[in-house]
Amino acid sequence: MKKWIIKKPDTAVSKKLAAECAVTPLCADVLAARGISSSTEAAEQFNADSLSDPFLLKDMKEAAELINDAVENFTPVCIFGDYDCDGIASTAMLFSYLECMGANVMYILPERDEGYGLNENAVRRMHEQGAQLIITVDNGISAHKEAELIYSLGMKLIITDHHQPGETLPRAEAIVNPHRKDCVSPFKYLCGAGVVLKLIAAAEGGSYDTALNEYGELAALATVADVVSLTGENRFIVKYGLKLMENSERAGINALISKSGIKFPISSVSAAFGLAPRINASGRFGSPLTAAKLLLTDDDEEAMLLADELENLNTQRKEEERKIIGDIDKAVSENPAITVERVLVLSGENWHHGIIGIVASRMMERFDKPCFIITIEGKTARGSARSFGAFSVFKALDYCSDLLIKYGGHPGAGGFSIETAKIPEFAERLQKFAQESFEYMPIPDITADKLISPAEITVENVSGLKVLEPFGEGSRQPVFALGGAEVADIIPLSQGLHTKLRLNCQGRQLDALVFRISQDEMFIKKGDKIDIMFTMETQVYAGRENISIIIKDFRKCGLEQNKYFAAKDAYEKYRRNEPLPTAYYERICPERNELVPVYKKIAAGNYSTDTLYMSFMTELNYCKMMVCVDIFNELGLVSRNPFSQEIRAIKGAPKADLEKSVILKDLRNKSKKGVTV
Repeated sequence: MKKWIIKKPDTAVSKKLAAECAVTPLCADVLAARGISSSTEAAEQFNADSLSDPFLLKDMKEAAELINDAVENFTPVCIFGDYDCDGIASTAMLFSYLECMGANVMYILPERDEGYGLNENAVRRMHEQGAQLIITVDNGISAHKEAELIYSLGMKLIITDHHQPGETLPRAEAIVNPHRKDCVSPFKYLCGAGVVLKLIAAAEGGSYDTALNEYGELAALATVADVVSLTGENRFIVKYGLKLMENSERAGINALISKSGIKFPISSVSAAFGLAPRINASGRFGSPLTAAKLLLTDDDEEAMLLADELENLNTQRKEEERKIIGDIDKAVSENPAITVERVLVLSGENWHHGIIGIVASRMMERFDKPCFIITIEGKTARGSARSFGAFSVFKALDYCSDLLIKYGGHPGAGGFSIETAKIPEFAERLQKFAQESFEYMPIPDITADKLISPAEITVENVSGLKVLEPFGEGSRQPVFALGGAEVADIIPLSQGLHTKLRLNCQGRQLDALVFRISQDEMFIKKGDKIDIMFTMETQVYAGRENISIIIKDFRKCGLEQNKYFAAKDAYEKYRRNEPLPTAYYERICPERNELVPVYKKIAAGNYSTDTLYMSFMTELNYCKMMVCVDIFNELGLVSRNPFSQEIRAIKGAPKADLEKSVILKDLRNKSKKGVTV
């Protein structure tokens, strides 16, 4: 369960914005909720009608001149990219441009097994193939040793990158990176393809015409895929590129759109979740060369064949993801204590290293905890981590640095490698870091721009939110909260993969979709009243514009979240045998007259831990309720799946003596309560 934050836009500011900006009242509320108070501020935030001079980027002039000289002199050039969507698109953009200019150009994309960035083998390979000038795209800013090797072999280097540089820069003819301390370019949040877009413009003398019209859609796709801030110049790139996609002359893009099944108009969200994963699948599960060939081909038939290959790789990726999650389900069922640790650390034999980052994100979402997923590959292992809030993955890895072979990342995500024998100590060290850093672990949250009434959910209001597009990092899609919706029906979709809720809201019927949660996993029933957090968009069906509601989170009405999270923290501390004040043990030690109703409720229905709590939230706190469940589980009366959180009574279970409960005895002893039941 996430912590809900619901903003309250200033009504006076909203009215002013609606009048000044000529936007719908709902759009004005969103702007006001995000701290915008004038049309000038709104224009600065959302109007992006141009890109700054490419030559403002440090070393851009030198890079462009060297590239143009190489084209003119037919100097052998090799582009070195990366295996993700940004690196593949960047490579395709620059290679296509230079090839059209008549350059003697080739490209190399590293396989995931080679790791990120330049490496010695790749440098020697480029040298063997006759390269005299190497241009990196989406990497290179930390390639100090490789740069020296390049020059020792008589080659030259241009680095184009967008990752954070270190204190010193590698040796190169030019290093184009907006994050350089000496770079005066006003916009700092370009992805690798954004930097390449500006490089092409610089090679064209500063004009963006060719760069945008020929490569804008690839730059847009890379920008949404790389989750860079969708503000400023990135908004312009994405808006321009998405329009090109809808009438694309690029065979690969058209094939990709066809295979993904996304609908027009193409949005940043559909591009990020429909197109980018298929490009990434080639680097994660196959070879990035497949995706590069797709983006470069002019042949429609070849494009469809390559898109088919990517579709198959993406399907394999999903199957491998399900397999790993199944392994985790089994591991958690065998050792439920894993789920009450401050940090989830999960490992398995030969989990696909290209998938573990995705799985880490999924498990973080499922358990609301920072998650470290490790694949064991013999004597060494590789890991990927995801986090949220104040818990920094990079700081956690740095705390464990003496145990790691190598590591890197940032607060929200990171990667590392480790000797397999050191994994248990690494897991213990992570828990120690978390305990020392946080008395209370961070809680994931979801923010709504306002509490909305059913009357405000109109086609006009929802359509009016389109002026805020494109949505992405730093410019999130508006989220709204709605209270007291009665569940009229629960409808499975896509063979149970997704669910549709039919809701009665103050006399109005609304349909809302819940993705990746089956009907059985909802743990709610018809007649329940729920509060929801959701996004909205309009879609045209049978010539009519309709509202599509996507639920992001839901809970039964009346939940006091501060009490819930405090009690959940106390419960997990108790399960971890961390000391609690004596008064806590007294409050969480259940009486018989509290235990019996909990068992009867479980026996009569189908519950998750959260929905069971919502049935008792006015009578028991979460911690005491879970202690009751643990006692029944210990005595063989109920089963609790720690992965799905499902709680069920065991049919035909023999009567049990509460006096034999070790948990109950422990609590009585710690509270010195001595209650008989």
